[in-house]
Amino acid sequence: MKRIIILSLAIVLLPILNLDDTRTVVGQTSQKSAVKKNTIVYECPMHPEVTSSKRRTCPKCGMALRKKKSDTGQNADTVSNDSSASSGREEGGSVSVRQIPDVGVFDQHGRQLNFYKDLVAGKVVAINFVFTTCTAICRPLTATFRRVQQELGEEVGKNVWLISVSVDPTTDTPERLHEFAEKFKAGPGWSFVTGDTSDINAILNAFGVGITNKNDHTPMVLIGSEAKGVWTRAYGLSSPVEIARLISEVSKR
Repeated sequence: MKRIIILSLAIVLLPILNLDDTRTVVGQTSQKSAVKKNTIVYECPMHPEVTSSKRRTCPKCGMALRKKKSDTGQNADTVSNDSSASSGREEGGSVSVRQIPDVGVFDQHGRQLNFYKDLVAGKVVAINFVFTTCTAICRPLTATFRRVQQELGEEVGKNVWLISVSVDPTTDTPERLHEFAEKFKAGPGWSFVTGDTSDINAILNAFGVGITNKNDHTPMVLIGSEAKGVWTRAYGLSSPVEIARLISEVSKR
């Protein structure tokens, strides 16, 4: 009789034990899924399709991959001067804009300007980011802008303005920028700007290209019109003809 009772208890308890085991497995699976969802993903600022679970460089442009923001967070590549999204083309596509600071800067001629009011407001601009002691991509980036200047001809300084922002304002004085600009035969309508580190950082952050190491700056060209609410980006080493075409498209809108 005792054996029958024990066997009956085992039969009754077995489904319960299995249920508990199932609940444990489900809980563990949920925890594993949560861990997977929280895994850090790194992406290229210029080529968002290039991602990795580890820090490395982009095989397309050589940039250091940066932490990808969550869907609810602010995208690191977005810039803004307006709350509305805008349309655009080229590799990075359109970008939305937030407030562009009207901080004081100096151009390569030593003139003191307000960045937003004097260089951006009401204009169609193409902006890249360089520094004069760079031994990697800055010279090719600047050479590309030189070719863009040639492609656009008299439009530069009339309907379109080129801006090269130094990411090393401590070293890049107006005199150094002037010498650098002369090497690339920068004409009217092409400004090289520097200023206080905090002010330059404010500009970089506004355009979504804030950096901690000047060598990690993005080879990006931002093309836009604040007045039209249109901003797009292009790879800074793209064909000068293609960059000039994108600028012209924004200018004609």
